[in-house]
Amino acid sequence: IFIIFGFIGTAYPYRQAARQNAQEIKSQDISIKEVQERLRDLGYYNDKINGKYDYKTYWAITMFQRDKDLKPDGVLREETVRRLGILLEREKEERSKERNQEDIYLLARAVHGEARGEPYIGKVAVAAVILNRVKSPEFPNTIAGVIYQPGAFTAVSDGQINLTPDEESIAAARDALNGWDPTDGALYYYNPEKSTSKWIWTREVHLVIGKHHFAR
Repeated sequence: IFIIFGFIGTAYPYRQAARQNAQEIKSQDISIKEVQERLRDLGYYNDKINGKYDYKTYWAITMFQRDKDLKPDGVLREETVRRLGILLEREKEERSKERNQEDIYLLARAVHGEARGEPYIGKVAVAAVILNRVKSPEFPNTIAGVIYQPGAFTAVSDGQINLTPDEESIAAARDALNGWDPTDGALYYYNPEKSTSKWIWTREVHLVIGKHHFAR
């Protein structure tokens, strides 16, 4: 009896969330496949990418919400979608019209030169650091200005910035430009196996992705 009631108690929030998500998905034009892919990249979802709002997707969303201090109910409200780094379809269309293709390509070149061989989320993270610098008053206010700031990036110093970026680097640049920041605001990153700067080691590391340490 306890097992039966326990299952019912667990399943009820999922069914309730499923009903609410049916409305949210329709109104916001959210892709469940994209949500699953993002949750997988963040380590919350390890099942098949099927584009369906099933129990495992519900549970992954709920765990993500709990970690981000959002209401942990599995419902894809706008705040949850934004914290996942996903833009609504209408926003993607608006931004894609305004975005400068040269900026995308330059950012992708920097990602390719700096994070080649890193996991995809690590590539997005490197792009996000560049964009975080653009927003910071401590750095130049353009992508080109940040990337070509003297001594800022090894890829510029050694010429790897001039390599042709692969499709994954381009996709990572687009994801970062669309608002995904896996670093939660980091302004710096470094590879402790290669870094020779004593100053960078004084920065407080709050995240490690692949071989890169990220700091504010």
